[in-house]
Amino acid sequence: MEYRTLGKTGIQISYLSLGTMTFGSAADEEMSGKIFNRCREAGINVFDTANIYGGNRNGRGEQIVGRLIKSCRDELILSTKVGTPRWGGPNDGGLSRRYIMLEVEKSLKNLQTDRIDIYYIHKLDSRTPMEETLRAMDDLQKQGKILYPAISNSAAWQIALALGISREESIAEFACVQPMYNLVKRQSEVEILELAKAEKLGVITYSPLGAGLLTGKYTHGDKPEEGRIRTDERYKARYGNPLYFEIAEKFVDYAAEHGVKPAALAVAWAASHPAVTSSLIGARNLEQLEDSLAAIEIKMTPEWRKEIDSLSVEPPPATDRSEEKN
Repeated sequence: MEYRTLGKTGIQISYLSLGTMTFGSAADEEMSGKIFNRCREAGINVFDTANIYGGNRNGRGEQIVGRLIKSCRDELILSTKVGTPRWGGPNDGGLSRRYIMLEVEKSLKNLQTDRIDIYYIHKLDSRTPMEETLRAMDDLQKQGKILYPAISNSAAWQIALALGISREESIAEFACVQPMYNLVKRQSEVEILELAKAEKLGVITYSPLGAGLLTGKYTHGDKPEEGRIRTDERYKARYGNPLYFEIAEKFVDYAAEHGVKPAALAVAWAASHPAVTSSLIGARNLEQLEDSLAAIEIKMTPEWRKEIDSLSVEPPPATDRSEEKN
């Protein structure tokens, strides 16, 4: 396993991380344990969860992770998230000081730990001033309940705005960002990854397989009626563009021509971007997990990466002055 430095933290993290969104839902507790142990065996030291994971939005996913990490907590980098509504009340969700302070205590209890290494804002809250949220995160860092504030699912301008506020107010800055990144979803290349390089932020990307699209599951042979892209409205909207299926077809054929599993190649490609510190993989069973872990054996060169890039559509530069692109 290759280890990389997470931004300016000095922490060494595995270039593959485990996302545990399936724990307690698509994977029961027994299977979750098998997935966890196999990842530990492979050298993964980053485990990512959220207070809404587990199928019931009631902390079940965190609770399973907490039981699994109990005997090896200090060997792991643990992340969870706050901000997404859970129970539907008027003050459920968002990034108010009140909600953050309540939720961090629940997450600490669920995870059976005294601190969260990386605490993500799951998504921004338009109702709450950014300053309010950042001061709450700063207080949690000072209390030792979180070590590094971080942000997911945000635009580069929002991340830059937050960094500016933190510096102006002399409070804790985001140490890491978590954007979506895969061969059909390359928007983060335009500004988020460039911002991360410039500001030396850690980058842990998610969805390297495009919800299974880049494995060939939805593009070759018998196309299943089940699966997130078929049954989940969010994923239908996210990956329903016919162009994405065309790209996936080409990619899966390319992987076959090169004698590698498409899942492994998709993960290796996502993790090989110069700004990416680690790519989150996930699975509902060991077979799926092994397909992604096979990325460890792939040595992605710049030339190979460029070939794979050409199978997709490169997003335009931020200024749209394509003729001046280096």
